[in-house]
Amino acid sequence: MQNKRTGELRVRAVLLDLDGTLVDSHAAVRRSWQRWADAVGIPLESFFHRTHGRPGHEVMAEVLPERPLAENLADNRALLADEIEDTDGVRALPGAARLLASLAEMPWAIVTACTEPLARARLAAAGLATPEVLVTSEQTDAGKPDPAGYLLAARRLGVEPAWCAVVEDASAGVRAAIAAGMHVIGVGGPVEPAPTWELAGLDDLEVLPDGVLLRLVGSRVHRDGAPIST
Repeated sequence: MQNKRTGELRVRAVLLDLDGTLVDSHAAVRRSWQRWADAVGIPLESFFHRTHGRPGHEVMAEVLPERPLAENLADNRALLADEIEDTDGVRALPGAARLLASLAEMPWAIVTACTEPLARARLAAAGLATPEVLVTSEQTDAGKPDPAGYLLAARRLGVEPAWCAVVEDASAGVRAAIAAGMHVIGVGGPVEPAPTWELAGLDDLEVLPDGVLLRLVGSRVHRDGAPIST
């Protein structure tokens, strides 16, 4: 791992993942999936690592491949309703509120595998602002790692994908952003594939006064000659 370096990335919009990036909802998500795992008789630890940043019915289909899609979709609706009600312990991650406040004068969006009611419930529980552009699972035909959500957010903001920076903590989200042709800022720990830039957390990401420049303090990741000045 290289020493920390400071760099600047010129962009016109910032797109953010929700769970694990802006909010810590791990305990609530785990409780909901535990109830589902108990109901279908499968150990949670055998599949819980697959759930992060992905639509629930897709995970269910992998876990129970012979099960009818209609049953997985119904269980996913029930799981989402459970998660909307259970926001105990959902909190903003360090630096999230400051970062969102600093984005007020530039285009930004949240792109999440949550439904819109669930995303709004978690943002409210964490005390974070809801953006004008909130791309949720109902709005695209495919979830991450498909790039559809990030591309939709860019279109709604009126910004070309190459001028967007994505902030993500999960492999599926990083893959989606790369496929969308966007810069990727990884937070919270190493993921595969490597993002453009790896940061320990949101406190290492600063929006500069002109509103189109991000200052980053982290480990440089060389991916396709990403245009970051240092």
